Amino acid sequence: MDQSWLTVFPDNLRVLLAKLPPSLYAGLEEVRIREGRPLEVNAGGRYYFVTPEGGMTREPGAAFIPGKQDGNRLLDLITNHSLYTMEEELRKGFITIAGGHRIGLAGRTVLSGGKVEHLRDISGFNIRIAREIRGIADPMMPHLLDFKQHSVFHTLILSPPQHGKTTLIRDLARQISSGTWGHSEAKWPGLKVAVIDERSEIAGSKRGVPSFDVGPRTDVMDGCPKAEGIMMMIRSMSPDVLIVDEVGRPEDAEALAEALHAGVRVIATAHGSSIEDLASRPALSKLFEASFFQMYAVVRRSERGMAFRLWDGKRRRVQDPEWKGREDYA
Repeated sequence: MDQSWLTVFPDNLRVLLAKLPPSLYAGLEEVRIREGRPLEVNAGGRYYFVTPEGGMTREPGAAFIPGKQDGNRLLDLITNHSLYTMEEELRKGFITIAGGHRIGLAGRTVLSGGKVEHLRDISGFNIRIAREIRGIADPMMPHLLDFKQHSVFHTLILSPPQHGKTTLIRDLARQISSGTWGHSEAKWPGLKVAVIDERSEIAGSKRGVPSFDVGPRTDVMDGCPKAEGIMMMIRSMSPDVLIVDEVGRPEDAEALAEALHAGVRVIATAHGSSIEDLASRPALSKLFEASFFQMYAVVRRSERGMAFRLWDGKRRRVQDPEWKGREDYA
């Protein structure tokens, strides 16, 4: 596993984390630093505290306790010694660094007109480590194929946070772009893919160039709000398929509907644990009621790996009742 994310940590934390057991890194997902509280890591959905010697423990009293200086130095490195250039990211509560790794922030908000204008006195950091897993979409891809149109169905992928949505659509982008359909009767070539990567997590772009493999015919709009990015890509890059992560705002729904009218296929993700959850999301419920999506996938993770269930646009199950998927991803 690429460990370049370690470079964002101050020397003492970097040395400490580097001492963790090598077996832990294969499933490492988060490093949580909270000022005055135990240093914690999440590996494969299991949480551990880190001892001053670089070991793992379930006892918070035996863990290393980061101090104010550790937080200040970490923030300085994350922002490249220039807080003012990161004002927009700080307002949103996260910063994405090279490699697609996202760092969530917690602290005291500064309000203006009832809205968050800035985040200050930052004392909590959640470093979410992006991972590229080629082939994670293999079991799902054949179900998404539209043989009549030689394309893919409009698909909405639902799951709770940290169940692998972004990892999944990254691999879907790669496979659609390269024409890796996973079905003997799918003979058409790869399609033009447009990825709207508002948080720089899907492609992990650095200066506009993806650091993850998102396919040979994929264009990425990096760091752009989803609704604006969707319209820009439709107008400028003539994609066959548009991929976007974590939709939910009314303007996102309107832009997706516009993509439909432009003849572009859409694969999107949203937070949720069932398709019934869409009814409680005003923006997405309109797309749901209008049968915009031709396929719904609910994704979950367990100790055995990633699994999914599928429904068609009329909310009918389209596969066996058992959860399907990859059992080597945990």
